[in-house]
Amino acid sequence: MLRFRFKKKKRNEAIQNPNKSLSQHPLFQHLDGISGNLQQNLQVLQSIYTDCPDVVFRSFVISGMHEAALVYFEGLANAEEINDNVLTPLMAENPAEIREMKGLVEQRLSVSKVQYVQTFPECIEHISTGNTLLLIDRFDQGIILSLTKFDKRNIQEPTAESVVRGPREGFTETLQVNISMLRRIIRSPLMKFHSVKIGRYTQTEVYIAYIAGLAEETLIDEVKNRLRRIDIDGVLESGYIEEFIEDATFSPFPQLISTERPDVAASSLLEGRVAILTEGSPFALIAPVTLFSLMQASEDYYERFLLGTVVRWLRYFLLAISLLLPSVYVALLAYHQEMIPTTLLISIAASREQIPFPALVEAILMEIAFEALREAGIRLPKQVGSAVSIVGALIIGDAAVSAGLVSPPMVMVVAFTGIASFTTARYNAAGAFRILRFPLIILAGTLGLLGVMWGVLLIVIHLCTLRSFGVPYMSPIAPGMRKEWKDVIIRAPIWALNQRPKLSGENNPIRQSPGAKPEPSQRGE
Repeated sequence: MLRFRFKKKKRNEAIQNPNKSLSQHPLFQHLDGISGNLQQNLQVLQSIYTDCPDVVFRSFVISGMHEAALVYFEGLANAEEINDNVLTPLMAENPAEIREMKGLVEQRLSVSKVQYVQTFPECIEHISTGNTLLLIDRFDQGIILSLTKFDKRNIQEPTAESVVRGPREGFTETLQVNISMLRRIIRSPLMKFHSVKIGRYTQTEVYIAYIAGLAEETLIDEVKNRLRRIDIDGVLESGYIEEFIEDATFSPFPQLISTERPDVAASSLLEGRVAILTEGSPFALIAPVTLFSLMQASEDYYERFLLGTVVRWLRYFLLAISLLLPSVYVALLAYHQEMIPTTLLISIAASREQIPFPALVEAILMEIAFEALREAGIRLPKQVGSAVSIVGALIIGDAAVSAGLVSPPMVMVVAFTGIASFTTARYNAAGAFRILRFPLIILAGTLGLLGVMWGVLLIVIHLCTLRSFGVPYMSPIAPGMRKEWKDVIIRAPIWALNQRPKLSGENNPIRQSPGAKPEPSQRGE
């Protein structure tokens, strides 16, 4: 039985980061706990927030008897709710004295979430996330009021994973919005979220999402351990985390799926995988993954299975074309002309008669030009990016042919290769094959088809040795698990996919009841 297998380099040790929380930061280790002296507490906070003009210190008196103060960031806290739900009820005259401060807060404040803290680092953490701190004289605890409000992007359709049929919602940069989108899809209380804060200064909140009973406990523990080991000043995007937790750092192939689609993340969770959500990033990371999961699009499961199977086969074929076509063409021209039909060989020779470069240099120049146009189209504004890339390709290709720098067949080969690379479902997976295309071209230009075969063999060996959180990258082909080929080689009907993937859903392998195949209707007989 195959199980998760992790590398031993301290993978199973839960290493605690000394700079994980603000309470252990050298700047705050000297701070004592919150005292009952309001002015002393305010002086400590004002010394911490020196040269921070966006921090508001609002002093007031509760019912004319108790001095108090509010501390919050302007722009992160909801000033309107602070006025209506905190200041107004607390400053109102009330002849009935309430001796216990907790009782006063619970009776007077109309705030949904209230927490009590006892140390200044805890106060700082909550204030930095947009909460409001309430300090009261002769009360040795801080009261955290959840009154956050800040500008955020509306839910929009994912631009990098568009579909013809399927949900149009995509993740945003707001973590709570992303969690709620997953909750709307998976409404079971068995979907759990484990919180981790990463970054000495950013204190970025990261959530590990999984479904209890489906995800392996060893997988969940491994993800937690790898996240705990991260020691960095700040995390600005989920790509930071991806590079820290992947198995093979120097492999060109991605070992996690990054997706903007909540339905993709939810389907992965239902297969027993783990999702990692990062505050400030619209991309969720999915682990573990295989090469074939990177080749699958969400729309494969929303269209009928026959169309999904044909499109999947086409995607596999075009993937091979995008990797091998330029190198095979160079190898045939340089070393194996006898393999080209005579009529075609004469036509290619006539087109290359005035070309001063060998096929190897010609292919590399055209590939570099095509990648430059692709990158320019991405970086330019949307209004002009597509027009520049299309017009640039036409003008440069025509000018290069007219100047005798490249031959028309080479332009066609590079153009078709680029189109084929666009069909790969994941951008980072397509990037891996784009990188490998260049060494294959060099091998083809120096050793011919033998070099291409060596290059492909090295790629296959690397893929077979690669793992993603203990799962073989080439599974279920290597190691062979024929029962799972119905969702790899073909896209079987939904009613035939009775079991979850073996290596990620082994805890609860049954996905649906057997015998779900629809029967022909007897109506009209």
